[in-house]
Amino acid sequence: MNDVTLPRQRTRTGTGVSSAPAVHARGVRKFYGDRLVVCGADLDVRAGECFGLLGPNGAGKTTLLRMLLGLTPPSAGRLTVLGHEIPANARRARERIGVVPQVDNLDPDFTVSENLVTYASYFGLNPRAVAGRIGELLAFANLEGRADASIMTLSGGMKRRLSLARALINNPDMVVLDEPSTGLDPQARQHIWQRLLSLIGRGCTLILTTHYMEEAERLCDRIAIIDNGHIVACDTPEALIRENIEPHVFELRGSDIEFWRSLGKTHAARSELVGETLLLYARDPEPLHEDLRAHPDLRFWHRPANLEDVFLKLTGRDLRD
Repeated sequence: MNDVTLPRQRTRTGTGVSSAPAVHARGVRKFYGDRLVVCGADLDVRAGECFGLLGPNGAGKTTLLRMLLGLTPPSAGRLTVLGHEIPANARRARERIGVVPQVDNLDPDFTVSENLVTYASYFGLNPRAVAGRIGELLAFANLEGRADASIMTLSGGMKRRLSLARALINNPDMVVLDEPSTGLDPQARQHIWQRLLSLIGRGCTLILTTHYMEEAERLCDRIAIIDNGHIVACDTPEALIRENIEPHVFELRGSDIEFWRSLGKTHAARSELVGETLLLYARDPEPLHEDLRAHPDLRFWHRPANLEDVFLKLTGRDLRD
């Protein structure tokens, strides 16, 4: 199966994708005892889009995903997934969903193909019915020739690709991926990205969580940022950057940081000191460039604003454990 390379902005019209949302959530809440961990989430995921859920550890992402999958019942609110009310019809919804967990849970006692056959049985699919599909999925995961290999002989990237292939065994309408490329080297990550793009190109709805901002920018049509159980922003990556951060960022390091922090007020919209690095955010970069070029001993980096800048501005820089 060939890779499909698509631009990040994809056109959905004319693809035969349903106009009904794949996920519709209104006022969804989840309490654990007296602690409110999801605080009235309002969310629509369009059919055929790649939708990202970003947030610090403990923000409520995993709980929200578990509610979408019918694994954790909401405490309040209305939630439908693929047209099915959750949790009442969660089993029917899950029949049309593939899941790639954060930690690969492949069975080490089975071969590659046996893992796929066993997983197919959970959906009531018998081995004869999925025999032809297994070869297609192994090709999709670039694991041809590994059908009889032990799971213990696979690299981390191979296991991740097999987990993705396994999630497609039931030909799902939606795939949920929890940090799909965590721990992978750049080559393996790029391969996973190309496979996910090919799924999007076929009209499959993807919902993913990730701590890689580049991954979210590359893959997601829209992104919701969650913090302390609240959805604090939801839009396209471009719109989130444009609406929350000045377009130019200068990162400065050196002994005269306080001097440049004071001078930066003249040319920058705002500044932020992070450890020994000064961040200057500017709409027009040229005045700052002129000043900085006159000081060759100063180390600085000029870059465009990105999604990580937005994430840190909206959720803060404090460590979350």
